Amino acid sequence: MRFGYTLMTEQSGPKELVAQATAAEAAGFDFEVMSDHYFPWLDEQGHAPYAWSVLGAVAQVTERVELMTYVTAPIMRYHPAVVAQKAATIGLLSDDRFLLGLGAGENLNEHVIGEGWPPVNVRHEMFSEALEIISALFDGGYVNYVGDHYRVDSAKLWDLPDRRVPIGVAVSGQQSVRRFAGAADAMIATEPNPELGSGWDAARGDAGRKIGQLPISWGRDRDRAAQRVWELMRWFAAGWKANAELPGTAAFAAANQYVRVEDVKAAIPCGPDVEPIVAAFQSYWEAGFTDICLVQAGVDDDREGFFAFAEEELLPALRAAAG
Repeated sequence: MRFGYTLMTEQSGPKELVAQATAAEAAGFDFEVMSDHYFPWLDEQGHAPYAWSVLGAVAQVTERVELMTYVTAPIMRYHPAVVAQKAATIGLLSDDRFLLGLGAGENLNEHVIGEGWPPVNVRHEMFSEALEIISALFDGGYVNYVGDHYRVDSAKLWDLPDRRVPIGVAVSGQQSVRRFAGAADAMIATEPNPELGSGWDAARGDAGRKIGQLPISWGRDRDRAAQRVWELMRWFAAGWKANAELPGTAAFAAANQYVRVEDVKAAIPCGPDVEPIVAAFQSYWEAGFTDICLVQAGVDDDREGFFAFAEEELLPALRAAAG
């Protein structure tokens, strides 16, 4: 088992994210993932810096941890050829510590270019073509491509890392598992669903890497921790299928207006105790996940306290429990 830390661009500014990256590596986390959004989900989160600039800085202040996007959508806001260039550059800057996490995107971030939001079947078609383009560019040499959604004219990555940048793909059900397992090196999911992992392994023919994510709200005061996670993360309650269609923060607030602090507290570990967090993580490794990254709600409220807790209590407890 490998345990990671999430650099949430929606709840911290760029300098704070770089400081968190340094602290997470020092605390002993194995890898760090970064969200790639143009908008936060809620106004209360209050941030959305450009993830790729921050990743470049993080690559320079860390030495050991693997870095990863969780996840980038290469379908509208970014052309897939440009995503490949960005990923190769971060691979070089990080000395081969980068994994490119990809997904089919959310209306929240892609609507800003004014091209509308395609239905899910079209997004999956676009995503499949994007994966083909990115993979071809990672192979080296000139790439020409003509698809239903993208054209590439004599593109080439002039700076490629020695290690081919691995690709992770976000999946939510068996349809996306079957469609994308053969095109990726790792599975990414947000729920500990064992059927996703077994389906992924069956589609690939091997026991591949499977990466999950879990929110927590550590804090010395359990009630304050619960209030904070409600303020920052109640958006999750509608589920990813609904969330992918919502266009902005006002829509997310409306969709989750009846979510109570008690609801969030029941779903997300809150407070100072390590045992509930370990129990929540356990559901992922029991479902066959190999990597789990945590999200700490409002980490900048007590950055030093959280990372001390992670180093001294949480990570040792997780590693002991996972064997």
